[in-house]
Amino acid sequence: MTSSPAVLVEGLVMRYGAKTAVDGLSFDVPAHTITAVLGPNGAGKTTTLETCEGYRRAQAGTVRVLGLDPVAQRRELLPRIGVMLQSGGAWSGVRAVEMLRHVAKLHAHPLPVDALVERLGLAECGRTPYRRLSGGQQQRLGLAMALVGRPELVFVDEPTAGLDPAVRRTVWELLEELRADGVTVVLTTHYLDEAERLADRVHIVDHGRLVASGTPLELTRGGTVATIRLVVTQPFPPGAPESLAHALGVGVQVTQLDALSMVIAGPADPGTLGTVSRWCEEQGVLPESLVLGQRNLEDVFLDLTGGTR
Repeated sequence: MTSSPAVLVEGLVMRYGAKTAVDGLSFDVPAHTITAVLGPNGAGKTTTLETCEGYRRAQAGTVRVLGLDPVAQRRELLPRIGVMLQSGGAWSGVRAVEMLRHVAKLHAHPLPVDALVERLGLAECGRTPYRRLSGGQQQRLGLAMALVGRPELVFVDEPTAGLDPAVRRTVWELLEELRADGVTVVLTTHYLDEAERLADRVHIVDHGRLVASGTPLELTRGGTVATIRLVVTQPFPPGAPESLAHALGVGVQVTQLDALSMVIAGPADPGTLGTVSRWCEEQGVLPESLVLGQRNLEDVFLDLTGGTR
C-alpha cells in the first residue's frame, strides 16, 4: 500500500492584490524523502511553503501537511514539524545556545542540545548575541532550532547559504541522516548542485505554476541535448566555430571558449560525435580530449525558467 504524502498541495492559488503569486499549483512530497522545491525569485515558492507551514491561509485549493490543515489544525501540527526560516527566528539580543535551549524546552522530547551544538559548530559562537552572529552562524542556529524538537517533517529554506564548504558538507550529511531516520525534508535552495546531490524528487516552479517534476535523473535525462567539450593540442584555425557548426547542421550550437577549446550543444547521438571527429581530421586538428557530458540540474532549470534565478 502506498503511504499518504507528507505534503499535498492541490490547485493552490495565492494573490497579493492584482498579482497572482501562486496560480493553481499542485504537487506532493512523499514521506521519508528529501524533496526540493526550486524556482527563480518571485516564482511563488516562498508563498507556497509559508502556506504549507501555516503562516498563510490558502485563498483557493487544498493544502495538507501530515494529513492536517496547517491553519485549522495548527495546534496539532506544530509539534510534528520543524521550520528553518531563511532569516530571523530569534530575538536580537539572545545568545545563540541560550536560544536553542529555550526552543528545546518547548518540545516534549528534544534532541540533546550539546550534541547538536557540537555537530553544527555552534560552540564557537554560543555566547554571542544573535544580532552579532555572521550570516552563516545564523543559518546554523536556524537549522538547529528547526531540528531540536525531533520533527517528523522539516522545512529548510536555504540551509547552506553563507556556509563554508566544510560546514556545508556537514549540513548535507545531517539532512541525509534525517531522511535515513524517517524524517521528511522539504528543501528550498538556490544551489542547484545541492538539490541535485540531496533530493529524491524535485519540483520546479515558475510564475506560480509547476513547470517540471521528477527525480534529478529523470529531469536531467529528459532532454535530447548533449554537451560536447572539445579540447585540442594546437589553436583552432580561423573560423573554426562557424566551420564546425556548418558541418553539424541545424540545431547545433558551437561556442569557442578559448584558443584550444570549444563546446558543442546538440543532439545526444553517435552521429554528432562522429561528425566532430571527422571535422577534426579534415581541419588537421588533433583532439586532446572529446568529452560528452549530460545536462545537469542547473541546465534544466535555466531552460525551463528562462535563465533567471
